[in-house]
Amino acid sequence: MPWVVSYAWLIPFYGFSGAALTLPWIFGVFRRTGQRPAAYLNQLMTLVGLVHSTWLLLTMWGQPSVEVVVPWFQVFDLNLTFALDISQSGAIASVLVCGISLVAQIYGLGSMETDWSLGRFYALMGFFEGAIGGIALSDSLFLSYALLELLTLSTYLLVGFWYTQPLVVSAARDAFWTKRVGDLFLLMGVVALSTLSASLNFSDLGQWAATPETQAYFAAHPWYGTLLGLALIAGPVGKCAQFPLNLWLDEAMEGPNPASILRNSVVVGGGAYVLIKLQPVLALFPVVDSALVTLGTITALSASLVAIAQIDLKRALSHTTSAYLGLVFVAVGMGQSDLALEMLFTHAVAKSLMFMSVGAVMMTIYTQDLTEMGGLAAKMPVTTLAFGLASLSLTAMVPLGNFWTMAQMADAYALTAPLLVGVILAVNGLTSFGLVRVFSLVFAGKPQPKTRRAPEVGWVVALPLVSLVAVTLHVPLFFAAPPAQYWVLNGMLVGSGLIGSLTAGLIYLKQYDEGSTVPLPPRAVRPLWRSLQNLFADDLYVQKLYRVTIVALVAGGSRFMTWVDRYWVDGAVNSVGILSVLSSQGLKYTVTGRSQQYVLTILIGLLVVVLFASLG
Repeated sequence: MPWVVSYAWLIPFYGFSGAALTLPWIFGVFRRTGQRPAAYLNQLMTLVGLVHSTWLLLTMWGQPSVEVVVPWFQVFDLNLTFALDISQSGAIASVLVCGISLVAQIYGLGSMETDWSLGRFYALMGFFEGAIGGIALSDSLFLSYALLELLTLSTYLLVGFWYTQPLVVSAARDAFWTKRVGDLFLLMGVVALSTLSASLNFSDLGQWAATPETQAYFAAHPWYGTLLGLALIAGPVGKCAQFPLNLWLDEAMEGPNPASILRNSVVVGGGAYVLIKLQPVLALFPVVDSALVTLGTITALSASLVAIAQIDLKRALSHTTSAYLGLVFVAVGMGQSDLALEMLFTHAVAKSLMFMSVGAVMMTIYTQDLTEMGGLAAKMPVTTLAFGLASLSLTAMVPLGNFWTMAQMADAYALTAPLLVGVILAVNGLTSFGLVRVFSLVFAGKPQPKTRRAPEVGWVVALPLVSLVAVTLHVPLFFAAPPAQYWVLNGMLVGSGLIGSLTAGLIYLKQYDEGSTVPLPPRAVRPLWRSLQNLFADDLYVQKLYRVTIVALVAGGSRFMTWVDRYWVDGAVNSVGILSVLSSQGLKYTVTGRSQQYVLTILIGLLVVVLFASLG
């Protein structure tokens, strides 16, 4: 076995090592050097990880997968090991994680160079990278669950990075507890699955699920299988911000933008990656596959609608992340794991470029409010080009990235599930509408007060931006052209994007009246249908629905339990105490010091005992 394969387990440890090397700067051991050396060390370890993962990809290209078992803990008869699946797809995922992490870290050095806690930020980025890199290579459900927990922790710490702001604190708390709901059910599923299967390795689980004995067992116990399958998908539902655990992702945009680049591109895909590996097990439960398709469809459509009404730049784009991961869930539910992996890849590249470009805008004009932007195309041409390319690559525009994956999805569903083709067309059209809306409000029109003096970003930010532009342009080389008979369907896909783009252009591109030099309020704040925009802008009132249902139920239950504890439990304990006091106070009057009275009492007691014994 080549060295690069047998030591592939080092790839996630490069990120963890970078985080560990940053600790002296976090705790103030090195003060005179400033925080930059911590950033350089993390970038160096990420670069080493990128080189190792690229070498691994070249070695494994076209080769069968190899299982590498890493010893973890051994004492007496207890031997715990972690299994890694070294394959071509895992190597591609590792390259993607390390590559996007590297450009995000270089980008972060330009966007956060004045932050007083730069070392802590880079330590958390290394933690992020290590956890998601481990998931990319893991062949163990138990190890993947542990790494998903690390992702939950690192998300909480990165979202709450600027912890002095109350909104940031509440966003970090909501993200943590929302994901914990899914993690709790996933843990139940892992424990239940461990009692049924002899191994928790994904490869072994696939073989176990294919045996007639396993299929017969779940056919005889359908409810148990359904509950097990729903528990296994609950964790990915929370990690990937799918309905009904989807509201944390837009709040997570309160964190630093370099972390948002990594989170919206590869981190949210970690849960979907585990879901794809579990697909052979989930195929045992038809209800679970239907649930995946249903949840993915609801999230894809609702998130696309919510995105077009947001006036916060980062939140408008974060909802599109949930929408596209909804399409990934649909693909897994339909048994199209290869298409789900392709969607994760193309979406990650396009979305990372998109968040880099909007981050460049925000660091220049110091606002995220779309109503305060405009006219930046002439002032920031490189950033404008990057955002435009990312938008085209995210939607189904020939010949860029997502066209090929969405076209293959539409082709796969055309005969078996034509309604899902309509879902793909709707998501593509709504996403095109939303991205043209953002482009119009940010880059088109006349400059607003905050955008009149907006220079192009410096080279530290421009370098990773241009590098990712080159990568995005080369993504179509990984895909083959679809068969000619499907071009009508693919034309409909492109047409849906054009309709959405043209509609948004007609609404948003013209923000000034003819002959007027005074800008009108952007159409984002004066919609044609005010109530409809309020519905979309307020996340379809899902939060209010939570408050009158789940939150009200939990609050009512807690109040009831408080009443039970106060009046029943405490009341019973207090009653025993009062009876003890009263009985002790009463018994003290029976202490007379006369032995005759004591003997008489004992005799009466014995007579009572004998009487009850004879009656029994």
